[in-house]
Amino acid sequence: RHDIIKKRLDHLGNVIESRSDGIGGPKIDRPLQRHGGRLDHNETYCGSCYGAEMSDDECCNSCEEVRETYRKKGWALTNPEMIDQCKREGFIEKVKEEAGEGCNMEGFLEVNKVAGSFHFAPAKSFYQSNIHLFDLLAVQTENSNISHRINKLSFGQKFPGAVNPLDGVEWTQQASSGMYQYFIKVVPTIYKDIRGRKINSNQFSVTEHFRSADGYTQSLPGVFFFYDFSPIKVSFTEENVSLLHFMTNICAIVGGIFTVSGIIDAFVYHGQRAIKKKMEIGKFG
Repeated sequence: RHDIIKKRLDHLGNVIESRSDGIGGPKIDRPLQRHGGRLDHNETYCGSCYGAEMSDDECCNSCEEVRETYRKKGWALTNPEMIDQCKREGFIEKVKEEAGEGCNMEGFLEVNKVAGSFHFAPAKSFYQSNIHLFDLLAVQTENSNISHRINKLSFGQKFPGAVNPLDGVEWTQQASSGMYQYFIKVVPTIYKDIRGRKINSNQFSVTEHFRSADGYTQSLPGVFFFYDFSPIKVSFTEENVSLLHFMTNICAIVGGIFTVSGIIDAFVYHGQRAIKKKMEIGKFG
């Protein structure tokens, strides 16, 4: 979370400036309290969690806190317009204003060296009973456009000669919404330069697949990357060519040039003699 930078983009790809929360939201002078009544003067605000609180003294003072408690419970928050905090912060209005927007993400994350996945999706994820679930509140999955461009994707440090097959890849959605999946095979790689400096990095190959949301009611729109590590490790070592080896190559090149030149010279010489002989026979005949 801390090493990922997210930027909101308009439909032209321009970065949208950040704005304060609550734009467009109705002003509520007396917010709803946890005990069910409205906020009175000189009373400390403690918002209701609408049944999802874990303890009697837990408060939900923002729309995000209410959504988080619902996620922890594994409940679906389907009526944000009935949540006092969401109404006060203009949550629904902000979601509507974001229609047609895109996003740009950059950064890095650390993963274990085992098979796994990461994804980009318009939802927040949580776990319940060891099942990976998604909060799709205010996301119309049938209207989600997952067209995307990957400017750069790598596993590990860059080293000389490295080629990342997904750099600059672009895909445009033509059909209905769905999941775009990249299946990546990561090959651990060690690069050792001429000074002995060692770079531990990775190379990878990839296959792509698009799964339409048609017929999959639980399909989450987004771009998914599934990676697995190869049991084989590749090692590159940079070395200097010895002087003897260099001289041998020079001699081989010179000898090759001399041999080819001799063949060409013999071909031209014998060809010229044959032509001259035919001309002489024709002249005296």
